[in-house]
This record gives sequence, structure tokens and C-alpha cells, in this order.
Amino acid sequence: MDWITVTFFSILAAGFFVGIVVGLTGMGGGALMTPALLFLGVGEAATVVTADLTAAAIYKTGGAIVHKREGSPNMQLAKWLMIGSIPMALLGPHLVAAFTDDSDQLNYVLIICIGFALLLAAATYALRLYVNLQRVRSGTHVHNDDPTVRIVPTLLVGMLGGLLVGITSVGSGSVIMIALLMLYPGLSAVRLVGTDLVQAVPLVMAAAISNIFLHGIDWTILIPLVIGSVPGTILGSLLAPRVPQSFIRRGIVVVLTMSGVALLDKSGWPPLGEDETHPFLIAGIGLATLVILPIVWGFLRKRQGLPMFGSPTIAQLEDPEYRPGVVGMKRVDGS
Repeated sequence: MDWITVTFFSILAAGFFVGIVVGLTGMGGGALMTPALLFLGVGEAATVVTADLTAAAIYKTGGAIVHKREGSPNMQLAKWLMIGSIPMALLGPHLVAAFTDDSDQLNYVLIICIGFALLLAAATYALRLYVNLQRVRSGTHVHNDDPTVRIVPTLLVGMLGGLLVGITSVGSGSVIMIALLMLYPGLSAVRLVGTDLVQAVPLVMAAAISNIFLHGIDWTILIPLVIGSVPGTILGSLLAPRVPQSFIRRGIVVVLTMSGVALLDKSGWPPLGEDETHPFLIAGIGLATLVILPIVWGFLRKRQGLPMFGSPTIAQLEDPEYRPGVVGMKRVDGS
């Protein structure tokens, strides 16, 4: 009963709301959950990463089981990803810990790594949209749910993703996803998500085990996190068909960017100054991202021969099976 505190309910609420976002968008929770817990100040970076990975291993297992029953994952592709990612997920935390045995220095290194991982996640998500935009306009997309596995590139993707997840808990649902999309553009949306989710479960489990071995587990963080995130993920999955995905996912890019910069600022990253925080700079970056991104996106669409705004929407671009209809093409081309 000593656990039932304001912090307990704060973690529960954070887990619930991030779980909803995960259910709505399919994005990995680490990119949002880890910074949320750090900003709540519930523990050191290593403690937060460990709890987040352990919770993710629990709530992602349910989703992976559903996808496996539906036959959506490409198990051959998932196998080679896991061969690359699991050893690196086990090794990653030990590599960071090897640099220092000072807890303050370790906390500094982890926050720096998480900050850059969040910015990478935002960038890869934007890149994912642009790749799909080019695919739609080129008309060269060929649907292929069982492609020949490119073993070496797939292993390298798994190794990079495993290292990133093991150190920061960020990357299993964002960085690996864009890499899969670029390596195997023929995969359907459900196949892409199912494959990523199935390989993510042993990946985050391995990362969680390694981090628990090094840092232990804080049950006062893990328990409310699981209690909140599991129903949140279920609710988000139920709401997904009714909520406009484009607004949510654009918002996620803004949040990831602001969170990444804020964590770098919180760590005292030298380019931002070591002795003070810059809340107005962070707010300005968030506002600029919110305003500038749609404009930049519009110009990129225009370069591809599309109107700056309108169809195809972000939700359509994220579906590898999307094809612009005859009417849509006439409207787009002006013919």
C-alpha cells in the first residue's frame, strides 16, 4: 500500500495515454514512454529504460500472438532480424556500462543516447512517409508478402535496432520499421506491422533481461506502467478505425522532436549549454516543427506532381497496398 502514491498514479496515467497512442498508431511505446517517465522524474535513466523495456515485453506479446494467429508475420524475415538484434540487445547495455561505473555519468550518457534516438525516430518516420510518397507516384510498387530475404542487410538492420533498443528502449517500432519498408517495399501493411511486432517481442525481452541484470528492476515503476499500458493499448486499438491517423502521427513527430531536444537540454549537452535549460527554445522548436513540417511536406508532394495538400493522405501513404484510383489520378494530374 506504500506504493499507492501520486507518483504511482502519474506513471499509471502516462502508461495509459502512451498505450492509447501505441494502439492507435502502431508505433513503439519506447519513443514516447521513456521520455514521459524521465520528465516525471520517477527515476534515473537506467531504471526508467529497464522498466519501460520490461513493460513493453508484456504488452507487445499480446499483439504479437494475435498477429501470429492471423498469419500476418513473415517468420523467415523475423527470424533473421532476431538473429541480428537479440545478441546486440543483450550486449548494448553492457557496452554503455563499460564506459563508466559512475551512476551520474551513466545517467548522462543514457539521456544523451535517448535524446538522439528520439530525433532519429522522428526523422525515420518522416523518411518512411517520403518513401511511400515516391512509391505511390512511381507506380512501380509490386505487392510481395514473401520476398527473398536479403540476409546481410536484414542482419545489419537487426543489429542496429538491437543495439539502439538495448541502450535506449527506442527503435523497435520506428527505426526497424522504416528499414524494413525500404528493404522490402512489397510487404503489405499488415505483414509489415506483424513482422515488426513478432521480432520486437524477443528483442525487448533480451534488452530487458540485460538491463535487469545490470540495474535491477524497480517494481514501483513497472507495476503501474503495466496496469496503465495494457488497457491503454487495447483501447487505442479499438479507437484506431475511428480516429484520423494523419493528425495523430504528425503530432507524434512533433512530440518526438521536442522530447529529443528537451532530453539533450536536460542532460546539459554542451551545444545547448550545461548550466541552464532552454524551455523557450524547446517550445520554439515544437512550434516551428508544427508549422514548417506541413509546408515542407507540401513542397515535397508538389515535386512529385501532387497538390500540396489533399489526397493521398498520410494514412494512405503508410499502406503499401494503396493505389490511387482512376478518379484520384485525374484529379491529381489535372487531366
